[in-house]
Amino acid sequence: MTTTRPDICVAALYRFTQLDDLEKVRGTLLEQCRDAGTKGTILLAPEGINGTIAGTDEAIVAVLAHIRALPGCADLGVKFARAAEMPFYRMKVRIKREIVTMGEPDIDPVRDVGDYVAPEDWNVLISDPDTILIDTRNDYEVAAGTFENAIDPKTPSFRDFPAWFRENREALLDGRENPRIAMFCTGGIRCEKATALLKAEGLEEVFHLKGGILKYLETVDPADSRWIGECFVFDERVTITHGLERGSHVLCRACRMPVSPAKQGSPFYVEGVSCPACYDTRTEEQRRGYAERQRQSEIAAARGEAHVGAELSSRD
Repeated sequence: MTTTRPDICVAALYRFTQLDDLEKVRGTLLEQCRDAGTKGTILLAPEGINGTIAGTDEAIVAVLAHIRALPGCADLGVKFARAAEMPFYRMKVRIKREIVTMGEPDIDPVRDVGDYVAPEDWNVLISDPDTILIDTRNDYEVAAGTFENAIDPKTPSFRDFPAWFRENREALLDGRENPRIAMFCTGGIRCEKATALLKAEGLEEVFHLKGGILKYLETVDPADSRWIGECFVFDERVTITHGLERGSHVLCRACRMPVSPAKQGSPFYVEGVSCPACYDTRTEEQRRGYAERQRQSEIAAARGEAHVGAELSSRD
């Protein structure tokens, strides 16, 4: 029996590099993406480029070639996955102050960051009891899955990470002047920027997972994995597992939070309308509106059309 490969290529990319004349870069990049037929979101900032796009293999190759021609982007980091259906509804290229928002203007990830650790070497580093392992992602992402023995900062946004570290620094370091600290995130961008923060705070033995969780799940054999659970992703797949296979979580369309299989059995979970995390924070009028949106989405799906009201919002 022959297995057909999913038609859509999904490329998650980022690069810290100095970019100038962002309006010009945005215009030419958006034109290239539209000509190629890709969809997704790309962020541009003085510190670099970050985004996820999807399309045919040929379209992705064309757009990546364009991006790699930008200053400092020849070594652009890219993680690939496959999808049976287009996971995005539009193509957006936006200019931001930061490609991943930390709110620390003096931090320069172009100049000074921690050391990369390849996925195949990650287990050795985090198995050392002297290594402090920190998950730099948001609390709802960590809830879906994380590495064994990782510290969960319980931060709702990456913007909260600097304050969390400073408030907990003494307890984390436990009297050690220069402990070994390893950090990770979904694709590598947040943990890379977090290492720049810790370096600026005077720490030297700082490491981050190259390619992030996505590369680890793609590279490391499940039998050898230290990963527990699933990995939240910011597209219609919601979560993924080893081999970058689609996971078991679904997305609550009311609050945009991932809903685990266990919580899908809750009486507060209604597809497209509510979940246990948001039921008490929404009014009946809001839920009626969500229900109508879900109805329209189902009608569009039955017609083979995309309903843009179901689009994922971007989050740090």
